[in-house]
Amino acid sequence: QVQLVESGGGSVQAGGSLTLSCTASGDTSSLWLLGWFRQAAGKEREWVSSINSNDYAMYLDSVKGRFTISKDKDQTTVSLQMNSLKPEDTAMYYCAADPTVRHRYGWESLSRYNYWGQGTQVTVSS
Repeated sequence: QVQLVESGGGSVQAGGSLTLSCTASGDTSSLWLLGWFRQAAGKEREWVSSINSNDYAMYLDSVKGRFTISKDKDQTTVSLQMNSLKPEDTAMYYCAADPTVRHRYGWESLSRYNYWGQGTQVTVSS
């Protein structure tokens, strides 16, 4: 079992920056994929970025060049550095993780991840 706790959310003006952190506890050595999703009010949860145990990362097109995902070697912390924030980035951000290497679902799918955090709110004002 793995527990995930997000932190670092807050309110910022457009163009500003925030860094989200997700602290993992439990059997973190088993994790292969760590990621971030977000859910804006009234919308479905969408994938933002993920990184695997080999440090290969992927990003949603709309955040490429602005967001950077990283993790420590122990996989106890995964961070999301968010720069040049836009009002459309406003959402609850969730950390997710999964131990499976081969999976029927892609990285962008909610079904790909077995563990989820409770979320941290990011609000970007114009």
